[in-house]
Amino acid sequence: MVEIAPYGTWTSPLSAADVAASGVSAQWLGTAGDEVWWAEARTGEGGRVTLVRSREDGTVEDVLPAPWNVRNRVHEYGGRPWLVLGDTLVFTHWADQRVYRRDLTTGETTPLTPEPATRHGIRYSDLRPGRTGEVWLVRERSTGARRVDIARDLIAVPLDGGPERVLTASHHFLTAPHLSPDGARAAWIGWNHPAMPWDGTELCVADLREDGTFGPHRVLAGAADVAVCQVEWESADSLLALLDPNGWWNLHRVGLDGAVTNLAPSEQEIGGAQWKLGARWFTPLGDGRFAVIASGRLAVLDEATREVTPVAAAADLTAWSTNGFAVHEGGVVGVAAGPEREGSVVKVDLERGTVTELASAPEPPSPAYLSTPVERIFKTDDGDRIPAFVYLPANADFTAPDGEKPPLFVYPHGGPTGRDSAVLDYEIAYFTSRGIAVVTVNYGGSTGYGRAYRERLREQWGVVDVADCAVVAESLAAEGTVDGDRLAIRGGSAGGYTSAASLTTTTTYRAGTVMYPILDLGQWTGDGGETHDFESRYLDGLIGPLPETEQRYKDRSPINNADTLAGPLLFLQGLEDEICPPEQADRFVAGLAGRGIDHAYLRFEGEQHGFRKAETIVAALEAELSFYGQVFGFETPGVPKLRLSR
Repeated sequence: MVEIAPYGTWTSPLSAADVAASGVSAQWLGTAGDEVWWAEARTGEGGRVTLVRSREDGTVEDVLPAPWNVRNRVHEYGGRPWLVLGDTLVFTHWADQRVYRRDLTTGETTPLTPEPATRHGIRYSDLRPGRTGEVWLVRERSTGARRVDIARDLIAVPLDGGPERVLTASHHFLTAPHLSPDGARAAWIGWNHPAMPWDGTELCVADLREDGTFGPHRVLAGAADVAVCQVEWESADSLLALLDPNGWWNLHRVGLDGAVTNLAPSEQEIGGAQWKLGARWFTPLGDGRFAVIASGRLAVLDEATREVTPVAAAADLTAWSTNGFAVHEGGVVGVAAGPEREGSVVKVDLERGTVTELASAPEPPSPAYLSTPVERIFKTDDGDRIPAFVYLPANADFTAPDGEKPPLFVYPHGGPTGRDSAVLDYEIAYFTSRGIAVVTVNYGGSTGYGRAYRERLREQWGVVDVADCAVVAESLAAEGTVDGDRLAIRGGSAGGYTSAASLTTTTTYRAGTVMYPILDLGQWTGDGGETHDFESRYLDGLIGPLPETEQRYKDRSPINNADTLAGPLLFLQGLEDEICPPEQADRFVAGLAGRGIDHAYLRFEGEQHGFRKAETIVAALEAELSFYGQVFGFETPGVPKLRLSR
């Protein structure tokens, strides 16, 4: 029998522990011989990332036991951490950031790179095959006491344990080089501050010298306003690359003479923001056909017809990971999610039109307790479109009293150069199954909608994102879908900034949760010292160049606007976060003491940017639910009461 109970008070079969357990996520998928391999993050093992493989008989087994942790921190976001060359596995280990080789026959594991003088003082990422007997990759070195004191090189690491060799250092930021089929050249992508990799990058090619180093490089494609985000060799004298000279990332052929040809002009994104080194959006199928990730979905690009056609068999897989995508035995393997399933390792047979799971995500609760996301398009007063995904409350055991409208959580993504898709998300389901609506917003600046939409946020961070989220929230309230008096906003990283900025510059929301946020823009720069090198000039584009726009930094910093805070705040912060360090949240919370504003601050040992440990995820979710229950006046059965300070 269905019970009548207020929104927010519904009991759910999906516990915070279930959400944490669902965090066994596949990433960095690839093939090794006839097998499919991938890295797998496990919240139940303290966030350790192991390496697994799917055997020909369909069994899945671990390749690396604890304590090996296949992860690295180049750019702080990391990149491709493993590579198989014959019977040798090469990988990066989180604890010391060194490169190791493992003999797949004997299991013997030995380091290939020296131990750094300081913890994580040298990091490696984006492992690629080089000349015979060596692996090519990106090396990142700390050169001073500041977070921005970083130097990078492209290097070769011999598999026999010999000394690493510098290949080149063409730019401040680089992707690992790709060796041409004839072994005569290498290609890579590079860029310099203040550009981010989705602003402008350069496709570089250099000849290999006899000593194995690179000669002077030539730039074949890319510019200050053209971003190359993936490159592969097609032949000894031709490359394939994703770039956006016409405002959309499309697949191009690039000759060694610099000739560039768009293989299938299309106003859709085959490409994206290169947050992690080694991301892929296309892979050749042969005969002028390519498997591509087009705006998050699997499609086939046919050079002969110049068309990009969605794969019908994978229509319900709305979000393909760019950290794992390959051709395997005539099909495409990758990590994909959809409205009814979290991310899992799947194989799509393009000829038969079938989808097979190689490794499943944890079994979800009954669909009766899961909200199906609905894509909506909202509009600003200026007519700009704002895509969003609405998740309404869903629980087969409960219904709300007549006339009651649910609370709403607005959930801006991180980045801010990120994007949301219509997928099953256990974290969202944790709230919707308890009677709380959630909307994820692809505000101006999001990827997937072309460069013009991305650049709506240029010098407008804290304005456009805040306004777009408010439009969505207020529109849902005005149409009667949600309770306009119980609107909240929650987000992490850049989404944490948007949440804090929204609560200090608008009256749309009554409360918010701010996770590992940016709060003081002036200090979140290279000169301010409170962020890492990769993003230390990001605000040049998001806010404006310094010192000309210094007042903007002050005006848009939530920490400077705390006196106009719209309501209570919950802060969640990892203490080892080098991207958004705890100093900013510490200062903001210290300023709230004694001011009569309800707030709470949870700090988590051993967590970096985003939470990876099961116990952290449980504590954070339960604290957040209790927080909103206290603010909005509903009971939260089965959840410890969070202590609020004033």
